[in-house]
Amino acid sequence: MYKLIDTHAHLDELKNLDLMLEEAKKAGVIAIVAVGSNHQSNIKTLEISQKHRCFVYPALGLHPWELGNLETFEIDDNLRFIEQNIASAVAVGEIGLDYDKRVLKVASKELQNEVLGRLLDIARKYAKPAIIHSRYAWKDALHLIQDVGMDKAVFHWFTGFSSVLKDIIGGGYFVSATPAAEYHEEHRRAVKEAPLQRLLLETDCPVTYGRAARYESQPADILRDVKAVSRLKGIAEATIAEQTTRNAIDFFSLDIAF
Repeated sequence: MYKLIDTHAHLDELKNLDLMLEEAKKAGVIAIVAVGSNHQSNIKTLEISQKHRCFVYPALGLHPWELGNLETFEIDDNLRFIEQNIASAVAVGEIGLDYDKRVLKVASKELQNEVLGRLLDIARKYAKPAIIHSRYAWKDALHLIQDVGMDKAVFHWFTGFSSVLKDIIGGGYFVSATPAAEYHEEHRRAVKEAPLQRLLLETDCPVTYGRAARYESQPADILRDVKAVSRLKGIAEATIAEQTTRNAIDFFSLDIAF
């Protein structure tokens, strides 16, 4: 059985969480990075990590999708909470930019970039890696990360251009593979092109995946990642599992014997 790490899971959104964590352990998952997306999500993520110490590791964030729901003082409160609790977190995330037209209707590019810049300043100040959402905003997100001087960042579920991926890798940053690597062509291309030394695995659960047959994901579905990445790269599943787990332990500075 492989030892695996799910580096991006919305555990606060899962039903039957305890059962799903047990199923994850049976599948070989040795750690999960639980990401926050707003104030309540961050609070719940911290609570879950306290209950499941040395298995669930919290990241605290403010998702760009949330910005349209918040007043300026509420954004300030969210960032203040993240900074006040940063010592308990292994990363700042999920944060980023989203230039989908539905998001831009409620949260302008200017607002998103301002908030991301402030969140990256917190991450850099406390030497925490950043977990980046970058839909249709891959280049802007990378430039902001570089401008702030981030040492560690992962572009989660990357579907961007090969030219931007090359710059991400050249900057020493990571991308992560989801179960969408089974069928999503842009994501498959990115996973295939990214060197294994710069790749992490994630489920982004409880996202729904699939085309013909659809399913709501859970951390145990990280096994689908391993198989998909193995097929795309022509590298043994055991090698994929070992390297991505080592990558995750180093990237998040996890205190895990491996």
